[in-house]
Amino acid sequence: MRGAVRAAAAFSTFRRASPGPPRAPPAMDGVSPNGSGPPPGAGDPPGAGETLISEGRATILFPSANEVFYNPVQGFNRDLTCAIMTEFARLQLQPKGIRVVLPGEEKMGTGSPQPPEDGDGDTTPAPDGPEAPRTAKPGEVCEGGLRVLEALAASGLRSIRFAKEVPGLRAVVANDFSARAVELMSRNVAFNGVGDLVAPHMADARMLMYQCKVDREPFDVIDLDPYGSPAPFLDAAVQAVSEGGLLCVTCTDMGVMAGNSAETCYSKYGAVSLKGKFCHEMALRIILHSLDSRANCYQRFIMPLLSVSADFYIRVFVRVFTGQAKVKASASKQALVYHCVGCGTHHLQRLGKVTSHGTGFKYGAATGPPVGPTCEFCQQRHQLGGPMWAEPLHDPAFVERVLAALESSPGRFQTEERMRGMLSVITEELSDVPLYYTLDSLSSTIHCNTPSLLQFRSALLHAGYRVSLSHACKNAVKTDAPPAVLWDIMRCWTKIHPVKRERLAETSPAARILSVEPALQASFVLRDDANPSSRKRGLKRFPENPEAFWGPKARAKAGGGISPSLQEKRKRHQNKRTERTDDSTSLKNFPCKRFKEGNCSLGTQCRYAHEGEAPAAPQP
Repeated sequence: MRGAVRAAAAFSTFRRASPGPPRAPPAMDGVSPNGSGPPPGAGDPPGAGETLISEGRATILFPSANEVFYNPVQGFNRDLTCAIMTEFARLQLQPKGIRVVLPGEEKMGTGSPQPPEDGDGDTTPAPDGPEAPRTAKPGEVCEGGLRVLEALAASGLRSIRFAKEVPGLRAVVANDFSARAVELMSRNVAFNGVGDLVAPHMADARMLMYQCKVDREPFDVIDLDPYGSPAPFLDAAVQAVSEGGLLCVTCTDMGVMAGNSAETCYSKYGAVSLKGKFCHEMALRIILHSLDSRANCYQRFIMPLLSVSADFYIRVFVRVFTGQAKVKASASKQALVYHCVGCGTHHLQRLGKVTSHGTGFKYGAATGPPVGPTCEFCQQRHQLGGPMWAEPLHDPAFVERVLAALESSPGRFQTEERMRGMLSVITEELSDVPLYYTLDSLSSTIHCNTPSLLQFRSALLHAGYRVSLSHACKNAVKTDAPPAVLWDIMRCWTKIHPVKRERLAETSPAARILSVEPALQASFVLRDDANPSSRKRGLKRFPENPEAFWGPKARAKAGGGISPSLQEKRKRHQNKRTERTDDSTSLKNFPCKRFKEGNCSLGTQCRYAHEGEAPAAPQP
């Protein structure tokens, strides 16, 4: 209890900014306290051991030593976040009579469409009167605008980009627990001249958010982009965000969330991950489940705006609301997954159910399970995963607003083509169909050649079912057709492209699936609507990695020090039995068996691995 009191007292100095300009960051390394412009020498070339990094409209000083974390791969993540925050600012500020304007929109006189009334009470008409609405532009302090927290800011690049590229902001708090990171942040804030918007702050991110909750000064936007798992910060984040506020969360621990460590996934997120072809979408649904379950503890619930699986990470943007009645329905939004280990068929089991009674609703437990002791198609066992979020991953209307904003202000982001392609695929996804199958997995299960994407989609459309792609996998088939229809289509395909059944074991999933005659006669005649619009337009939907070893970078080290590259780590840790190194420092230091027997030719110079070396001189 005494520790909690001391911690609260330590952070009590952090307060919400007054209606005037936010508190300036403390001066560090000669940085001017007001931060209104670059300090003396700020425009000079970087000092020894530093480089200049430019992204978007920001340019930061960055140490060559690995003291503070920075990953250029996350440029797409930061671009997408700026685009999402801009449209969120439109939603929040339009009822206050504040018009968000991007460069290029002043001349056009248009922006993205105004937010519609959604019946949830989070939008109100603009105030009446002769007074013209105020205008909010990037880089300017907006009175009554959004208050933003980047809880794990590192170099401060993301916060600086918010200040220079996102309109409608009142204050941005760039927080980090590392003194070296906060020092670098303060220099970068002054270097970019955004001290009137960005305030560097050093604190434990959890304690900072808890203190804001105690002070009843929540943030309108909280951005969590940690190195690894965000699990330790989720409880504080769902409490510190304002009513209807935006929570942005990144997870880079995909090995855990994609099924490699199911027990670790449960300990962090309260769900068991499965190693299926749908693992990337399931990872998105697991983090949404974790956010919703933690918010439910405080009579709050989430509404996803956008959920993205890209490169080596996942990123979700959710709004957080308070409402006891809505929280009661949260159990019906979660589901368990039954996944067959033989043929990959999956079934969902909701945790709860909601039934309407007149003007009210009744909540209860769901009935199940949806499967028998073994799979009905291949007689193999099932794995049980989840619970996970079973509701839509995205808000289609909001995604359309983001796409419209990209069209109205072209050239705003470096990764604009990829953003447009991914968001277009997302608008085409079936929002009410959780998870997906892949063409290659369906074909490999029954050992046949793979039909083209258009042929398989046409067969499903001919059968009267809906089908779409998934942004999480380029070979995905997301459909409302039951698994029996999918296997009937594959059986019909094998009649056109026969499989050598004599090579199949009698108990194999392929033999058992193909032993049943199809109840559906599939047609593979191509249909025009089988080709999605994003594919027809040639959008950049699933771009290749721009360079080798495209992925997460090494964790920053306290006090600096260059972390070994991926190539060096692979050389040291892989192929130990097939490739031997000439570096004697990598050999073990304890003696071999011959030394213990007294007949090693190396004598006292013996070590465990010394094949191919000349024998030592005989000992006197």
